[in-house]
Amino acid sequence: MSECLFPPGTSVCVKQTVDKRDRPFEAEVVGVVEAWEELPTGSWYAHGRKDPSEGAGPRLWLKRLKLRKPDGELTLLVIDDSSTITKVETVND
Repeated sequence: MSECLFPPGTSVCVKQTVDKRDRPFEAEVVGVVEAWEELPTGSWYAHGRKDPSEGAGPRLWLKRLKLRKPDGELTLLVIDDSSTITKVETVND
C-alpha cells in the first residue's frame, strides 16, 4: 500500500518509534523516495528451523524504503507498524 501512496520521486517524512525500557525513542528522516524493496532479514535467528532435518525454515521478509536525504546521503529504512510516512512539499537543501 505504501508503495502506491509514495512512489519514487516523492518527498516524504518518515517517523519511527522504538520502545525502550524507560521511554520511547523517536526518529525522523526526511528525503526523496528512491525505491521500495522487500528483502529477507540478515538474521539467522529469524530464519529459524521447524525441524533441522528439513533445512532452513521460512524466511522473514522486511519492507524497506530507500531515501535520498537533502545532503545526498542514501539511507535504507525498515518500514514496520511503528512507521508513519507523510508527504512533504519540498525537501530543503
